[in-house]
Amino acid sequence: MRTYLSAYLSAALVVLLAVLVPVGALSAWVDLEIDNTDRYVDAVAPLASDPDVQSTVTDLITDGAMKQIDAGPLQDTVRDFLRQAVLSFTTTDAFQDAWNAANRTAHKAVTAALNGNTGEAVTIDLAPVTEQVKRNLEENGVPFADRIPVQHTDITLISADRADQLRQTFRLLRTGSIWPAVATLVVAVLAVAVAWLRGGGPGRRRSRPAALSATAVTGLGLALGALVLRAVLAYARNRVLSEVPDSETAGAAAVYDALTGSLRTTVWTVFGVGLAVAVCAVLVRLRVARGKPGPGTG
Repeated sequence: MRTYLSAYLSAALVVLLAVLVPVGALSAWVDLEIDNTDRYVDAVAPLASDPDVQSTVTDLITDGAMKQIDAGPLQDTVRDFLRQAVLSFTTTDAFQDAWNAANRTAHKAVTAALNGNTGEAVTIDLAPVTEQVKRNLEENGVPFADRIPVQHTDITLISADRADQLRQTFRLLRTGSIWPAVATLVVAVLAVAVAWLRGGGPGRRRSRPAALSATAVTGLGLALGALVLRAVLAYARNRVLSEVPDSETAGAAAVYDALTGSLRTTVWTVFGVGLAVAVCAVLVRLRVARGKPGPGTG
């Protein structure tokens, strides 16, 4: 009976940690990164040098400009020339500044969508970028630069329908703040501590197998939780990008990956720690079972 109870408790612990790890990581991510404008901008700032983002921005601005230009038989030549000029601008510091400004404004749309204040899609408005491009090209005497319209040209990050579906989830995560992550750590520590204390402490050999088993189970739960988080990120990425226009998918994917970069780091950190703890606990338990306690054990 005691063996079965122990097995059930171990299974329950693994399941609990497998749930707490992704919930805790996502709640902390929303609280510390998505809700913080400066951290949001810092996360996407490096994308100004990402080829996919530069290409997406270049195509959107060029397409908008060419709608205002009629060059007759030279239309394609003018398009290619203008596209190369815009693409060249995306490698400058001025583009980086404009990109940061656009994303600082975009963060307001993100928070508005997650707060339920709008039913619109979450986008990055390229108007600040377009304005900088136009000014730069005009100063360098690029033909037709004055015809580039400074208007709302957007990169879609989340469609309106998908934003509505995600809103309730983000509300729950925002309510949790960092506390689910704290709960994850507390549960993991308590699971091991209780196992050792029930056996009278680490000084008694009799208690070691159960304590080491609990330690291994805790590590396994952490590792499994990390894999669940990785699966959630992959699923969410596919769902979000499936409704983004094809011409903007590469840019939106780059932004999504930048914003979730800290979560992917969390996945592999927690997975590595959990797996290491589980493997070490199992190996030590095997040594104890064979009557060969590890260094430092009495």
